[in-house]
Amino acid sequence: MLYSKLAQAYSRLEATTKRLEMLEIAAELLRETPPEEMERVIYLTQGKIHPNWMGLPELGMAEKMAIEAVARATNVGKEEVQGLLKQLGDLGLVAERLIQEGRVKKLSQKPLTVREVYETLDRIARESGKGSSERKIMGLVSLLVNASPLEARYLVRTVEGRLRLGLGDMTILDALAEAFTGSRENRGVLERAYNLTSDLGYVARVLAEEGLEAVKRVKIVVGKPVRMMLAQRLSTAKEIVEKLNGRCSAEYKLDGERFQIHKKGSEVQIYSRRLENITYMYPDVREMALTHIKAEEAIVEGEGVAVDPETNELRPFQLLMQRRRKYRIEEMVKKIPVTVFLFDCLYADGEDLTLEPYPVRRKKLHEIIEVGPRFQITKSLVSSDPREIERFFDEAISEGCEGLVVKSTAEDSIYRAGARSWLWVKLKRSYQSKMVEPVDLVVVGAFYGRGKRAGTYGALLAAAYDHENDTFKTVCKVGSGFTDEDLAKMPSMFEEYRLPHKPPRVEALIDPDVWFNPAIVIEVIGDEITLSPVHTCAFNLLREGSGLAIRFPRFTGRWRSDKSPEDATTVKEIVDMYKAQLRTI
Repeated sequence: MLYSKLAQAYSRLEATTKRLEMLEIAAELLRETPPEEMERVIYLTQGKIHPNWMGLPELGMAEKMAIEAVARATNVGKEEVQGLLKQLGDLGLVAERLIQEGRVKKLSQKPLTVREVYETLDRIARESGKGSSERKIMGLVSLLVNASPLEARYLVRTVEGRLRLGLGDMTILDALAEAFTGSRENRGVLERAYNLTSDLGYVARVLAEEGLEAVKRVKIVVGKPVRMMLAQRLSTAKEIVEKLNGRCSAEYKLDGERFQIHKKGSEVQIYSRRLENITYMYPDVREMALTHIKAEEAIVEGEGVAVDPETNELRPFQLLMQRRRKYRIEEMVKKIPVTVFLFDCLYADGEDLTLEPYPVRRKKLHEIIEVGPRFQITKSLVSSDPREIERFFDEAISEGCEGLVVKSTAEDSIYRAGARSWLWVKLKRSYQSKMVEPVDLVVVGAFYGRGKRAGTYGALLAAAYDHENDTFKTVCKVGSGFTDEDLAKMPSMFEEYRLPHKPPRVEALIDPDVWFNPAIVIEVIGDEITLSPVHTCAFNLLREGSGLAIRFPRFTGRWRSDKSPEDATTVKEIVDMYKAQLRTI
């Protein structure tokens, strides 16, 4: 398959902001993709070489190196390339223009193929050690000297990690369903397989080669992270018990990082909520998993929490985030030890437990875990009495927890991978405002600051995630709660996500000074949720011409680097919070 076909599709995708049109373009590309090329096409279109969880080196060539490669390929000086970059603001456009001007002496007339591009980019990503910078540069040069102007645009953007076509995973799943089954109604089948494997390329290849029935047979695999099940939220134990139809399991909700631990013999992999392979960051957890998980093969989930090494008291999430680093890891293991609290078992010695009720999974967890001082099972209470659950909640708060997660114990209480389900409900206490608890929102834009905030951003435009449409819908403009340090670092923090136009996946009636590709998640609290004519969250759902907005929003100080944009609070959750708020008035 020629790479030019991808470049042409990318150009068409870039030229539209209409999601349905984007979906049609993507479906057309996928229909024309040979099954043996499907994984490469999917990964390249996602702007990557492999699924993130594989823990392999990612693309992301430094701009300085990419400039050098463009200069060498087009036989011009770096100063000229840098001058054009200042003028055009996009190194991909610089490469495209220089090749259009005939600056490249073609080494051959052989067109670039998808396989050649993929394998060269893979080598570039893996290069390390002495001389690796030169090898990376020459790898990109070898592609550019044979590229068309349009191909050069997307090659450079891909190696810089700035492809950003506006296609979310759910949109790609819709396109696959449309391309190979003729109906987007089959997205659910594909989404289930994706949720179990977290590998969009793999699911696409199975669909292209073997059809929808084969996708239905996709199973959980040790070593491939399962997209994590998430909880809804309610404000009282009484509401939760009624929602879960009586008997349920209330468990401590800890202020830590979600871990999904995969064990296969002597191999252990640890995945974050974003499905990143974080094993190397937590060598202590890896060793504990080898010692305390008695099953030969298992997938278990829990929360890693920072503990005080002297008092063994639980420490806040922000302290734990200091463990997220590439260097001085052993030093941080001693400085900030971690205790793991497990709460679910998804797989054990050949048995897929994701379709089993929660009590069965919990029982299996107790069977395969040998509890230790820092490798434990979350404390729980099985009850149908709201007063008993409220007392257990108070106990959890007194021990340094955020509250409870209350889980259904009914026959249908399966593990709903990748879903935010009413089978799990959070009960948290908020001391800050009338909102029950903070929400996690995606930054999609910013407004320039004035006065003391001149030279930085004065406020951020934040949005909730709409899972059904794979879009982000605005819910507030956040200008309070930022420290001077936050304000100073925001321009550089958001620079790589800046766009000259509204992102295709963002629905907004407000026009900020700067648009951002949805990438960074922040935690926000407010006074209440109100109807709003200017925000698109749940627009026209509760009242014609109105959406929902957070009144007096403020940043809590938590940059949620552990969450992807698609992990943010959903539109449906905001609606549920608004309705719950009305019931308390």
